[in-house]
Amino acid sequence: MKIFILAGEASGDRLGAALMQGLQKAVPVVEFQGVAGPEMQMQGINSLFDMSELSVIGLAEILPKYMGLRRLLAQTVDAVLVWKPDVLITIDSPDFCLRVAKAVRAANPSIRTVHYVAPTVWAWRPKRARKMAQFIDHVLALFPFEPPYMEAEGMACDFVGHPITAMPPATKTKIAEFQCSVGLDVMRSALVILPGSRRSEVQRLLPVFCEVLSAPDFSETQLIFPTLPHLAQVVRDQVAGLSQDCFVVAGEGLSAEAAAAQRFTAFATAQAALAASGTVSLELAAAGTPMVIAYDMGLVSRVIIGAMLRVDTVTLVNLVSETRDVPEFIGKNCKADLIAPALVQILQNPQAQEHAMRTTMERLGQGDLALADRAAQAVLARL
Repeated sequence: MKIFILAGEASGDRLGAALMQGLQKAVPVVEFQGVAGPEMQMQGINSLFDMSELSVIGLAEILPKYMGLRRLLAQTVDAVLVWKPDVLITIDSPDFCLRVAKAVRAANPSIRTVHYVAPTVWAWRPKRARKMAQFIDHVLALFPFEPPYMEAEGMACDFVGHPITAMPPATKTKIAEFQCSVGLDVMRSALVILPGSRRSEVQRLLPVFCEVLSAPDFSETQLIFPTLPHLAQVVRDQVAGLSQDCFVVAGEGLSAEAAAAQRFTAFATAQAALAASGTVSLELAAAGTPMVIAYDMGLVSRVIIGAMLRVDTVTLVNLVSETRDVPEFIGKNCKADLIAPALVQILQNPQAQEHAMRTTMERLGQGDLALADRAAQAVLARL
């Protein structure tokens, strides 16, 4: 079986790696080609180009890279058409991935298309599902409330759970080893700071986060900055002016699997987190780490996307648990003087988010022994 698989960012790389593992267990002979990050590459795929070239977000942020992205789009489509896989699986990153699927369908309708991670049509741009149905055969949904939106437009859709719920907990031994290896003082509290997995996010959010952390309330707090290797120096440069002990953890020199485990252990080590919006809120919930979410983008993107939002929260823990227990500061509210008091409150009352985090993990499939293979089985069942 030949499978072309395309991921555009770190969270998609993790999903793709788990999917590849499931497919390799279920199919005697399977070949992969595509665009991948380090975790998928560990499963035996050679990436057409560096996945980080796709890591841009926001309408205004994409414009300067438009011609480069068009070149990568054409290169990816050509690779699919030449190889003629049994199925093309695109993972998240809809602005790029769905364009690839659309172009492939137009050129060769016989190639089956699967999109992993249903676009957030319940949050904004609801017409995307109808447009997708013209070139996507099957959608793999991470959240239980998503299939009806896809099925209403004629696509097959399976809720496959979220792989984050299958991650083994960080043990006390692992946490102690992490504290020792990094140099953390076990007698002092620590915050984990997560300004995003894209360079543009880090450059926009980290200055705001540093302003938050400059408040007197955090003067004695240790700061852990889990990030990706290609962003490590960017983070180090920006946090150099902070007075606290800062630990930038980028998994350098580790395998992709070990780096992911290190990141998760870092989450469990901290008393609370300040994080960008996105999948990371689920990772923090899995680690049991209470959080404050903050996010902003360029002015043009902020205005346009803000006008299109159909929900009152963008934090996944809030949405899945049907609570609003995780405080968030989005767009014009992404300001240090608003974020800092919320972070102080979380440190003073970390139990406030326990119910929401536990409910989120249960609803996403925690405890399902077959969870790791559900996405692969869903793909194979509908071929």
